[in-house]
Amino acid sequence: MNISYNWLKQYLKLDIDVNEAAALLTGSGLEVEKVIPFSSVEGGLEGLVIGEVLTKEKHPDADRLSVTTVNVGGPEPLHIVCGAPNVAAGQKVVVATVGAKLYPSEGEPFEIKKSKIRGAVSEGMICAEDEIGLGESHDGIMVLPAEVKVGTPAADYFEIENDFILEIGLTPNRADAMSHIGVARDLRAVLREVKGGYEDLKLEWPEVMAYSADLKENPIAIDVQDTEAAPRYVGLYIEGVEVKPSPAWLQNRLKAIGSRPINNVVDVTNFVLHEMGQPLHAFDADKIKDNKVVVRSAKAGEKFTTLDEVERDLNENDLMICNASDGMCIAGVFGGANSGVTEGTKNVFLESAYFNPVSIRKTAKRHGLNTDASFRFERGIDPETVVLAAKRAALLIQELAGGKLSVITDIYPNPIPHQKVEVKFENINKLIGQDIPQETVLSILDDLGIYVEKKIEGGLKLSVPSFKNDVTREADVIEEILRVYGYDRIAGSGQLRVPLISSDKKSPEQLRNLVSDALTAQGFNEIMNNSLTKAAYMDKHFAEQGKAKVDILNPLSTDLNAMRQTLLFGGLESVSRNIRHQNANCKFYEFGNLYEKNTQGEWPYNEYRSLALFITGRWQKERWNAPTGNATFHHIHGAVKSILNRLGIEAQLHDVTGTKAYAYGMEFRTNDGKLLANFGLVNSNVLEAFDIDQEVFYADFDWDLVLKLSALNEFEVKELPKYPSVRRDLALFVDKTVKYSQLEQLAYQTERKLLKEVDLFDVYEGKGVPEGKRSYALSFILQDENSTLNDKTIDKTMGRLQQRFEREVGAQLRG
Repeated sequence: MNISYNWLKQYLKLDIDVNEAAALLTGSGLEVEKVIPFSSVEGGLEGLVIGEVLTKEKHPDADRLSVTTVNVGGPEPLHIVCGAPNVAAGQKVVVATVGAKLYPSEGEPFEIKKSKIRGAVSEGMICAEDEIGLGESHDGIMVLPAEVKVGTPAADYFEIENDFILEIGLTPNRADAMSHIGVARDLRAVLREVKGGYEDLKLEWPEVMAYSADLKENPIAIDVQDTEAAPRYVGLYIEGVEVKPSPAWLQNRLKAIGSRPINNVVDVTNFVLHEMGQPLHAFDADKIKDNKVVVRSAKAGEKFTTLDEVERDLNENDLMICNASDGMCIAGVFGGANSGVTEGTKNVFLESAYFNPVSIRKTAKRHGLNTDASFRFERGIDPETVVLAAKRAALLIQELAGGKLSVITDIYPNPIPHQKVEVKFENINKLIGQDIPQETVLSILDDLGIYVEKKIEGGLKLSVPSFKNDVTREADVIEEILRVYGYDRIAGSGQLRVPLISSDKKSPEQLRNLVSDALTAQGFNEIMNNSLTKAAYMDKHFAEQGKAKVDILNPLSTDLNAMRQTLLFGGLESVSRNIRHQNANCKFYEFGNLYEKNTQGEWPYNEYRSLALFITGRWQKERWNAPTGNATFHHIHGAVKSILNRLGIEAQLHDVTGTKAYAYGMEFRTNDGKLLANFGLVNSNVLEAFDIDQEVFYADFDWDLVLKLSALNEFEVKELPKYPSVRRDLALFVDKTVKYSQLEQLAYQTERKLLKEVDLFDVYEGKGVPEGKRSYALSFILQDENSTLNDKTIDKTMGRLQQRFEREVGAQLRG
């Protein structure tokens, strides 16, 4: 559950740091898993200012460019080259200064640098709205009103809001904390108990006393036929609303917690849901047949189309909100396709209800639906907040959309009583393991809204508020007292803390064993070759690298006359020997040291550690129940990637450089450009020297760098995604000059939101591939963090990727 810290401070006048607030909430049982900075516009428009175009001249060497001078409030005007057709002297514009990082609506972020464009100096950029994430238009630069003050930070002018999001791992029993006010209630209690100076801190509820009925009757009649599934149902009518986009403050509140703004009416219902924990539903009142709302159980075999345009089969245990003849909404779970508020809506029927948690839970599970509303209803909301939330939402809708309010219809035939619990002071101290002063107990109970009906012998008789539906026994009350009092304040509690995961770093030997075990599990066999090799190997195949080999002064033979500079040749000798002995299917790995002359340092020689992999022949043994096939580029790529993943090392994939050992290959580099590993298909002219006439795939790791990165690395535990990912593949013909890194970069520039991973699983040159071309097979992992992807969205995304590849690098889809 996401909580906006700015939003939270509307109900508590706080002056503490967000991290301190997070620690206090975690200590009280509301575990804050993350504190995430948020800006209503990505990047917060940092480094952008309002400027005035002083002069505009045509660029001497480019017809479509202009050379401008722009006053941004500094000592000297900036010289900026601009390509927008609408730039003119006298305009107030948004200027990105040198060093600013821009986050466009589409594409990757980029930094503004001082540069020369066709010979003219440019010291910034005059921005269009899509270039800074404020819209989609790229027709020209943004032109602001003339009265805007030069030098004003763009973040101030556009009222960019910066916030922190508290990501809380809410347990199922904490229905009382499923809202900003619920969290504020707990934070207030902890502050008053644990931290001094907050004795007068109040929880400020939204004011609803201004609610006044302009319409003395509710035009919509309500008939609740199933009061067991709908114990309380409230409805009101709003006449003459204007549906339009919500103001910035409301959109920012919803965006901060990951909710997409829709329109002012729907946004208000979502705002109140996250404010008070009370789900609401707004219907287009003109679509309610016969002006009648019926709350009933569905009929067996009844069909209903929900908002996602899916037709669902209902059964008699599903509670429905209907008009005189048709269903409009699956109560407490999901709205219907034809009853919601749209731009054309003029009159609204607003629903606020308390539905039976068990009924909602079964319906949501039956239909595979999990919505913000069902999440709260199935855990149990506060039946006494129903009317309050309806009034709050109605007043906000009236403020933002206009309209006249009706009287409220409240059907609550059997009010739910408060739970009565007796608690003994002796049992409080016994269960907690420490004596808690009685005045402290009374103060905590008061802060939590638990009312003391009367004092009894040795204890208290309590009335538990309806929003705390999990507090039903004495032990539950004691748990509430303890979590506010603070687990850390209990003597000896520190002795219970033990590390669950060892933080000790693994030694180089342990890391080597870890990788050896992983490779062995994949069917690899370890080989060990001599550190002495033929100098002719190096002279013929590695001369271009410019590394000085270490010659043996008194060699035993020409086969052992130099120290090895690579594990490749020894491994190929092993492959060749196995093929001659009828073992054509080999998967080998070798750890070994490499040597070269040091032409710069004091010590005359350098020694390095390396890891090599070799794959040739079939990838797996023949089996009656599984297809067999020869090893491919995909297999060596997968083996390399599995090692990096196992060690938790992040690296970027690039086309191979600096070696002619491969017919084609790729390499992994660190973020700062260091070569970590390369791999690919060994060149046929190398294989000929070893009498090998079948494909061999080889990988070479800089093991010293691997050990260094593994020693520095901390493994990160991530939350499992809520929604499934989807994989789609593209096989493309591209020119041999096109690198994989170009395709990867283009893919991420084209789709920033849904594209989570791009991978290369096959490279092919040969029969069927046009001259001068190469075949790349790419996989794309798509995932929406807020919903399940549908085929329409997936196909649209893949179409955009294909078009971008065709346009930018001339790629052709392989048939």
